[in-house]
Amino acid sequence: MLTVLNPATGVTIAELPADTPDSVAAKYRAALSAQASWAARPLDERLACIRRFRQGIVGELDKLAAILTSEVGKPIRQSRNELNGLLGRLDFFLEAAAPTLAACTVFDADGMLERITHEPLGVIANISAWNYPYFVGANVFVPALVAGNAVLYKPSEYATLTGLEIGNLLHTAGVPQDVFQVIVGAADAGSALLEQPIDGVFFTGSYATGTRIARVVGPRMIRLQLELGGKDPSYVCDDVDVATAAASLADGAMYNTGQSCCAVERIYVHERIHDAFVDAFVSEVKGLRIGDPTDESSYIGPLTRAAQIDVLEAQVADAKARGAILRTGGRRLGPPGNWFEPTVFSHVNHDMALMREESFGPIIGIQQVAGDEEAVRLMNDTEYGLTAGVYAKDARRAERILSRVNAGSVYWNCCDRVSPRLPWSGVKHSGIGLTLSTYGIETFTRPKAWHLRSP
Repeated sequence: MLTVLNPATGVTIAELPADTPDSVAAKYRAALSAQASWAARPLDERLACIRRFRQGIVGELDKLAAILTSEVGKPIRQSRNELNGLLGRLDFFLEAAAPTLAACTVFDADGMLERITHEPLGVIANISAWNYPYFVGANVFVPALVAGNAVLYKPSEYATLTGLEIGNLLHTAGVPQDVFQVIVGAADAGSALLEQPIDGVFFTGSYATGTRIARVVGPRMIRLQLELGGKDPSYVCDDVDVATAAASLADGAMYNTGQSCCAVERIYVHERIHDAFVDAFVSEVKGLRIGDPTDESSYIGPLTRAAQIDVLEAQVADAKARGAILRTGGRRLGPPGNWFEPTVFSHVNHDMALMREESFGPIIGIQQVAGDEEAVRLMNDTEYGLTAGVYAKDARRAERILSRVNAGSVYWNCCDRVSPRLPWSGVKHSGIGLTLSTYGIETFTRPKAWHLRSP
C-alpha cells in the first residue's frame, strides 16, 4: 500500500494499492499491444483527445487544485496558477504538433526524392516529479501521446492522487486505457518500470536518482532524458532599481516554498548596491505570509517532503559556522507538518553548502561581488547549469554576461520562468535532453530517412 500524507498536517489522506513488479509488467504488455493502433489513428484524432483533456482541466480546475494542495502542500492560489498555466502549454502543443510532425521533403531532383518522417518511439516511461506535476508531466506525456506513443506514467509518490486524476481526465477525453497507464508506488515501482523493455525513459527529479536511472538503462541504447536539479544564480548589477529587483528575486526564490528546479538559489549583488539590496530583499521575504495552504492569502506552505527539512537545517548550521549572517528565518516550524521559515543569509561564500548544494526549499544566500567578471566566475562555479539571470538596466551589458554563463535558460530582468515556445534543458548535473518547444515534440519520435528513386 502507498500512504499519502498531507504535508501541512501530517494526517493520512489516502491509502492506495501500489503496483507490484507483476502488475507493472502487465501494464507494459497492454501498452505495447495498444500502441500501434494508437499511432495509426490520424493525428487530428489524437489532438482531439488533448483538446478534450484541456476542457476537462478547465471544468474541474478547482477540484484538481484542491487535490494538488492536499498532497503536496502547494498554496491553493499557486495550485490554480499551475493548472491555468498548463492551458497555455496545451495550446502550444495543439498548435505546433501538426507542422512539427509533418513529413518533410528535403530534396527532389533527377529522379531522387529525399524525405524525413517522424515515427513514435513506442512505449515510454514517464517518471515525473511532485513539485509541478501538471507542468512537468504534461511536458512529456502530451507530446508523447500526440506523436503516437503509449505512456506508462509514474507520478511521484508525493503526487499520486494528482497522477490518478490526470489518468482519469485523459481516459475520459478518449485516450485508450492501455495507451496511458498510471503506475502507483514509490522507488520500487519505478525500478520495476525500468525493468520493462520500454523504448524511452523520461525522468524529472534529483541528480542522484537520474544517475541511477542512467546506469540501469544506458546500456540498452534507448532514448533517455533526464531533467535534473539546479543551483540557479542571479546577478544584480549596480544600475538596477533595487526595490524592483528585490521583489522579483524574492518571488523567484520563495515561490512554491522554494521547491522549483529553476528557483533562484544564489544571488550575487554588485558591491555598490549590496547593502540596499539586502535590506530590500529581506523586507520582501519578511512580508511573505506563511500559513494554511488552503487559505487564499497564504504564500509559503509546508515542504512536501519532511526529509528536506534536515537538508535545510544542515545548510543553516554550516552557513552560520562559516561566518554567514542570518538576516531572517532559519528555523523549523511545527510539528505538525513540514514547515520551515523563509530564510535569508548575507556574507556567504562558496565554501558554504548553501551556495553549492541544491536547497529545494525557502532559503537563499546573497553574496557581494566587485563587478561583472567576478559575478560570471561565481555563477559558473557550480556542478549545475539549469537557469541563470541578470538584473540590469543596460541590455547589452546583460547579454554580454548571459552569453558567458553556462546554463540551458537565461533571463534578463526576470527569473523562475518557463515558456512552452522555448526548449527546457540543462547542462552538467542539470541533465540531458529537453522538453518544450518544437524540439520537445520531436524528441518523442525517431526521424526516418527516405531515399526514393523513380524507376
